[in-house]
Amino acid sequence: MADSQEAQTVQTTVAPAKVEAPQEKRKVPRAKKAKAELAKPIRKNGARPGPQAAEPAMAVRTARKTYSEKERVQKLAQIEKSIAGGATSKSAVGQAGISEQTYYQWKRAVAPSSDSGDLRDLVALEEENKRLKNLLADRLRKENAELKKKLGLA
Repeated sequence: MADSQEAQTVQTTVAPAKVEAPQEKRKVPRAKKAKAELAKPIRKNGARPGPQAAEPAMAVRTARKTYSEKERVQKLAQIEKSIAGGATSKSAVGQAGISEQTYYQWKRAVAPSSDSGDLRDLVALEEENKRLKNLLADRLRKENAELKKKLGLA
């Protein structure tokens, strides 16, 4: 029995104790701040922001307006008149109530249509010039043939 008791004690002392593995640390997501809160207020010349600058200013956007072709032409004419009167293009466009980008896009879109009339005129003139050159060449050939007959060279 002594051996059995020793065996039991040996078994109990020899048996490894349970070692618990540490649990993994779980990452808790942080609450995200709004982008407006992260943006720093704009300072001019190193001035400190006033009490109004602490709150981010929200830009107010107006609804987008679609202009008809007639309205576009009227706005472009108004802007051109203002510029001719001595106003800067930026101020003239602002008075018309459109952006500079819109003004230049409209101006570029209108330009080919006015140039197409000039292009048609140029093509017509070139065709007329070609026709007149052919007429002149025919007359000169006839005169040359008549002169050769008179001189007896032909």
